[in-house]
Amino acid sequence: MVRHNNQLPDNLPQLQNLIKRDPASYREEFLQQHCYYQSLVKLFCLHPDKFDKNLDELVMFLAQVAHCYPDALEKYPQELLDLLQSHYAVLDSAMRMTFCRALILLRNKNLLQPMDLLSQFFQLLRCRDKVLRKFLENHIVTDIKNMNAKNKSVRVNTALQNFMFSMLKDSNAKAAKMSVDIMVELYRKNVWNDAKTVNVISTACFSKFAKVVTAALKFFLGSDEPDKNSDDSDSDNEISAKEVIMANKVNKKTRKRDKQLKKVKQIVQKKKKKKNAVPVYNFSALHLIHDPQGLAEKLFQQLERSNDRFEVKLLLMEVVSRLVGLHQLLLLNYYPFLQRFLQPHQREVTKILQCLAQSAHELVPPDVLAPLLKTLVNNFVTERNSSDVMAVGLNAVRELCGRCPLAMDEDLLRDLTQYKKYRERSVMMAAQSLIHLFRVSMPDMLRKKDRGRPTEARAELKQKKYGEVDAKSYVPGAEVLLDKNKKPEDSVAVDSAESEDDDGEWVDMDHSSAEGEEDANQPEESAANDEVEKAAAGTSEGDGTATEKETKAALASTLRILSDEDFRKIDAAQLSKEVTSARKAKKRPATEEKNSNGELVCLQDIENIYKKRRHDKEARLETVKRGQQERIKYSGYQDRRQNPFASKTNREKRKTKNFMMIRHKARGKVKRSFKDKQIALRNHLLKLKKMK
Repeated sequence: MVRHNNQLPDNLPQLQNLIKRDPASYREEFLQQHCYYQSLVKLFCLHPDKFDKNLDELVMFLAQVAHCYPDALEKYPQELLDLLQSHYAVLDSAMRMTFCRALILLRNKNLLQPMDLLSQFFQLLRCRDKVLRKFLENHIVTDIKNMNAKNKSVRVNTALQNFMFSMLKDSNAKAAKMSVDIMVELYRKNVWNDAKTVNVISTACFSKFAKVVTAALKFFLGSDEPDKNSDDSDSDNEISAKEVIMANKVNKKTRKRDKQLKKVKQIVQKKKKKKNAVPVYNFSALHLIHDPQGLAEKLFQQLERSNDRFEVKLLLMEVVSRLVGLHQLLLLNYYPFLQRFLQPHQREVTKILQCLAQSAHELVPPDVLAPLLKTLVNNFVTERNSSDVMAVGLNAVRELCGRCPLAMDEDLLRDLTQYKKYRERSVMMAAQSLIHLFRVSMPDMLRKKDRGRPTEARAELKQKKYGEVDAKSYVPGAEVLLDKNKKPEDSVAVDSAESEDDDGEWVDMDHSSAEGEEDANQPEESAANDEVEKAAAGTSEGDGTATEKETKAALASTLRILSDEDFRKIDAAQLSKEVTSARKAKKRPATEEKNSNGELVCLQDIENIYKKRRHDKEARLETVKRGQQERIKYSGYQDRRQNPFASKTNREKRKTKNFMMIRHKARGKVKRSFKDKQIALRNHLLKLKKMK
């Protein structure tokens, strides 16, 4: 059959469409194009640095129809890999991108093994082509994510992780940096979130390239802010939005200005998305470290020998501090190292104070932290410094003592509490927060007037010594379950819960049976409670060390299984102890006492300065609009005299007169000359002299 007007050899998209529909009918045309491709490849190998449009089109055409003729194109993927392997450094950027796209297409059709393709792509990361590197990074992450979407292949993931581990030691900085970025992105996408990935990334902290070290440290700190000095930053190309919008309004409209306006709008949208995005904190990765003590010691040694920028040193400090604080490690040489940076004029001093507080915990000997605490107080909490510096110093002392209260000396604490009446509000509030901390941890170290009203919770508080662990064998506060007096609020809550059906509608119920069962069970419960109370009383009499409440709590915790309702009652009772006086059964409003024993130290807690900040523009406009709503609308001059028929003054009458009638009186408002001012001043001084 002869085809008239056959344009298929020159129209590859049309031939591609027909081959996908009926591969057998168009095999001859395909073989013709395949032979043409082989001849073009031989010519291309002679000059691989030049762009060949025909070869570029044929490569993508063969990749599109490779699944239709697997026997003829069996060696085609390997041919492309060999071309990239041999000439990737000198290839034209467009040709190199085409080869990569064709290989990705073959990989998506399962005509190429993932390990073969990814190993080749990692070699291409050495190319000085930023667009290609970003393209390959996105593909590697997407490909590995798709492979682990349905079920995770342990064998393939292990092989890829081992290969990336070897790439971290690559002599090319860009390839090593890209491998770290890929593993970090896979961890954030919950694809490779196991301990092996975290420990492989931890080895990147000791790389010889600063960018690789910085990327690994930022991963453990949970911050992924773009580096301003990196190649990927486009801050130089950013244009002010107001300038471009004003230029479009005023100047002549051109294509260049339209492009600039579109670009500015895209940048503004990006910034809004980043601002509204929820921050991701990866400090949980620090819990997966196999040897946190060894890693902290190696990082500290690197920190001492480091000649890098101060930003890199600060990142090392933060990672070491988090390791020490989260795992409660002992790294005693680290604290004298931090002591050198405790100066108000030190760069990023608040972050260094955060590192100091983060690295403190109960297992650190108080003798090690006491010199740092004194240095901190001497350098910050002095009246020769500004109020902000003093407030930051007191906040840092509070955060440090919240994790290791034994480091505080009694005399030093009493000196710091004197700032509760300081003239600056920021210092006063910082001192008050320090007092509140020791009220709930070690109230005996405060003066009696600073301890506040004693509560039941503080009466039960036991001051621990260094290394002492207060492990409870019972649920604290469980003694409330043995109380016979039931609150009426509880019965109302139970009745309301029982009376409401699943659809949220109220129904009539017969409570006679429920009341009968309750009356029947009540003697048994009261008898059991009586027995428990007798046992508690006997135990408390026999044992002089245990209090009656502790004995009751221990019995209530062990004699039965506690329900969710029981735990809610215990929590409510524990909260009431914070506000109930130990002497009288009176309640007072609870003061906000902050617990500083969290996993991480928040930088805002140290920089928290109690000061009335200047409102931004939106806040001021909101207050103005709120005031306008309450204001009475102006409806002209209002005569507010008590007697509306009373006469007016000459000044009031002058407002309604014609200007020509009072023109002679308006001459006095003309600006006086310098000579007239001199005469008036002389007359005034003479008048004052005569009055004396």
